[in-house]
Amino acid sequence: MRDLWAFATHLYAQAGIEEACLAWQESGGDVCLLLCCAYLEQRQVALQPERLALLQQHAAAWQSQWQAPLRSLRVQSKTWAAQTAEQNGLREQLKALELASERLLLEQLAALTSDWPPTTAPAPWLSALGASSALVALLREKL
Repeated sequence: MRDLWAFATHLYAQAGIEEACLAWQESGGDVCLLLCCAYLEQRQVALQPERLALLQQHAAAWQSQWQAPLRSLRVQSKTWAAQTAEQNGLREQLKALELASERLLLEQLAALTSDWPPTTAPAPWLSALGASSALVALLREKL
């Protein structure tokens, strides 16, 4: 089985997924957590409320401490970065740092779930996360 980062980048590159994930993010959703839940669902890992809560707590802490500030700086710098090549270069570094932070979060989520075995029962992680039925259907179609 591919690791979570490889799974996430492969899924994210599928037609329509990036746009759907960004819309999920704009509505307050956590894309890394969403991709992790898609991974767990695809692996048929048993959904248990305490497992989902653990992932949500970990992701929320990471998002508030790292992702949200980096994303805010990147978004705020858009107009500023257009003024000079040097400023744009700095914004590109912010984008790379934001992506590195997302990768690290996915690695941490993968570590938390590494000993969760698959099951033969349905594992509706995406629905339990609260993703819309349209987003769930799109992700499941691409799994």
